[in-house]
Amino acid sequence: MAVSPTAPTADGVRTDWAGVARELAPRFAGRAAAHDAGDTFVAENYAELRERRLFSAGVPVELGGGGASHAEMCDVLRTLAHGCGSTALALSMHTHQVLIPAWRWRHERAPVEPFLRRVAAEELILVTSGGSDWLAGSGRAEKVDGGYRVTGRKVFASGSPAGDLFMTMAIYDDPKDGPLVLHVAVPLGAPGVTIHDNWRTLGMRGTGSHDVTLDGVFVPDAAVGARRPPGRWSPVFHVIATIALPLIYSVYVGVAEAARDLAVREVARRREDADTQEMVGAMELDLAAARLALRSMTDAAGSERMGSEVTNQVLVGRTLAGRAAIRTVEGAMEVGGGAGFFRSLGLERLFRDVQAARYHPLRGAAQLRYTGRLALGVDVND
Repeated sequence: MAVSPTAPTADGVRTDWAGVARELAPRFAGRAAAHDAGDTFVAENYAELRERRLFSAGVPVELGGGGASHAEMCDVLRTLAHGCGSTALALSMHTHQVLIPAWRWRHERAPVEPFLRRVAAEELILVTSGGSDWLAGSGRAEKVDGGYRVTGRKVFASGSPAGDLFMTMAIYDDPKDGPLVLHVAVPLGAPGVTIHDNWRTLGMRGTGSHDVTLDGVFVPDAAVGARRPPGRWSPVFHVIATIALPLIYSVYVGVAEAARDLAVREVARRREDADTQEMVGAMELDLAAARLALRSMTDAAGSERMGSEVTNQVLVGRTLAGRAAIRTVEGAMEVGGGAGFFRSLGLERLFRDVQAARYHPLRGAAQLRYTGRLALGVDVND
């Protein structure tokens, strides 16, 4: 998936972010099996990402960052997933927390400049609970002098062992406006924050997506980034979904590409066999579908407008890309034959990793209802 080759930086030098990812991916691949086998966080890979300034790549140049576009960062994540899906998936969660305020800074004049400048200056690593909070939000916020006390337990906090700021949500029962979801930033080292070492999963075992508990953590008023009604598609949440999901699903398409390449290499000696040709052809078809769906998502995210129709394009693409990526890796297992059942080949790890594509919102019936309501002219919030 071609993107503009480089991104401008403040000193006029252009960074080829996809090239950086191509350089890092083989090194990450060399560590992937060990992290998978030991359920260990990809700490060494995160250190290299920080050294190469990937955590601030999406901050606009004007604010001290790398100036990478959304499409470029999708390409970076897809490429890194060829080496280590866990590293790419954890990075995707950080990346969308950078690109969302960057979009709002450019298009809404949102007051996020100090935050983005700090990410760039300190190469901050952001951790999010968005996948578990989603529209409804979770946790409780109690108003106190100068801010709030936040309490709750969050799941799927990818990258938490190395994180600096926890981008999370809490529900505040406003005396005037009723329940509101507050989007807040919490230092992961703050009093009352506990990271639980409990990420033991089928796949994506190196993401460090541990539970995080907040026990009366103080959040100053200035650390509240947005307020919205719970359970409804507010304008800010259209931006969140549209920016985040293409980045996340770029990872799964990258995993599918890695599985395809591995399977084709494995059966090269049988390339004249008709059955092998047919299985490879079916795998190629599924991979093409995954890439097309991802392209539709990235095209939608590249729009300057946000709203229910654009969100729908992304949500449909999320379902199609996820299904096709899973089918591609299943096809790779078929192509590889019995060799694919052995850990030593690496296909079975990719097969397990791609299963996580099932679990990001909107899942199954929820996505179908959203798309169906929009097609029928029914308000998605009714």
